[in-house]
Amino acid sequence: QVEVAESGGGLVPSGGSLRLSCVASGFGLGNLDIGWFREIPGKEREGVSCISYTGKITNYGDFVGGRFTVSRDVEKSTVYLQMNNLEPEDTGTYYCAADVQFFESICMQGRRMQTYDYNNWGQGTQVTVSS
Repeated sequence: QVEVAESGGGLVPSGGSLRLSCVASGFGLGNLDIGWFREIPGKEREGVSCISYTGKITNYGDFVGGRFTVSRDVEKSTVYLQMNNLEPEDTGTYYCAADVQFFESICMQGRRMQTYDYNNWGQGTQVTVSS
């Protein structure tokens, strides 16, 4: 059974940075597509970023605008989301999600990330950006 757990959220001023971590268990990252999503009050949960089980493909939501970078450490079974130049509009709960893959990744450049693509979700970590 795959489990993921996020950490690293907090309160930062506008323009600040945070690094979120997602630790996966049950399967190694070599067979897991990992997605980052966020939920902002009043809006649907939206895809922030993803990284394929091969580690070769990454994708970002249009609103990221080059501010965030997703990466992973296979030995630590951890995926990171480095968020720079944060804005108050980035305030919300950030979720890590995983899906087991063996042949084809659901993380593709230019493809909109969908919540229904992922079967295993963490509890979320709160990110608050003050103005």
